Amino acid sequence: MTKTTATVESFTSALSHEPADKRIEILRLVGDSGSISQAARDAGVSYKAAWQAIDTLTNLAGVVLVERAVGGTGGGGASITLAGRKLLLMADLLHKNRSDVFASFNARFNARELMLPKAMPMLSGMGLRTSMRNQLPCTVEKLEVKGHVVRVHLQIGPSDKLVSRITKASAELLSLKKGQQVLALCKATAVAVTAEAITAPSTRSGHGQILHGRATRISRSKSGDEVSVQLEAGLQVVGFAASGSRLKANAPVSAQLDESAVVIALTI
Repeated sequence: MTKTTATVESFTSALSHEPADKRIEILRLVGDSGSISQAARDAGVSYKAAWQAIDTLTNLAGVVLVERAVGGTGGGGASITLAGRKLLLMADLLHKNRSDVFASFNARFNARELMLPKAMPMLSGMGLRTSMRNQLPCTVEKLEVKGHVVRVHLQIGPSDKLVSRITKASAELLSLKKGQQVLALCKATAVAVTAEAITAPSTRSGHGQILHGRATRISRSKSGDEVSVQLEAGLQVVGFAASGSRLKANAPVSAQLDESAVVIALTI
């Protein structure tokens, strides 16, 4: 594999989401201003969040994107490396190509006639590849800031709700706001399913939360029974019950998960 090919493949990881991603915006602003702190101000995020954005992109790209100069007559600063400039160029090209594809789709088809009123969000979600089996489209109901932590209240359906605990810096980089459409992600192994009567749309205990529904599929195993749970809104949540749970299809069940286990993702 050539060095150029390896670089392109590493950039693919860094650009796996919308090129207008806040992280890409911050990288671009660093190049414009020559300063991390100024880029943070221009992007409307904290200095800490700006560095988190640069660090994450650097990890994904596998190459240094920003070089920091400390001290000197100018008090130090930051500059975009050649790899960083190439990453921004690729981001621009990806953005143009995505826009062309969506424009072509809209010109050729009527999403409503195709019974795909949410075609664009659906395609975006399909482009997300992750080991997390639970991927739930939802709406941000409110943000509850507590120091460096933000509790993001999510509305899944008419009555089902979730809460995700994330850092304030992450909330800033995602530009989360009330009414925003997002994806709530959670590993199936982080969801504990038990037999329980449906007493309320959702309840909480400490940092845990419970979703109520009915078991639709059960795969039994000595290490634990894998259970698919259908919520009131029709969405499916996968979790695990103790081995020998004796759960039956269509029986009312509860799916419990911790707020910290819920990850928030944005679609293009």
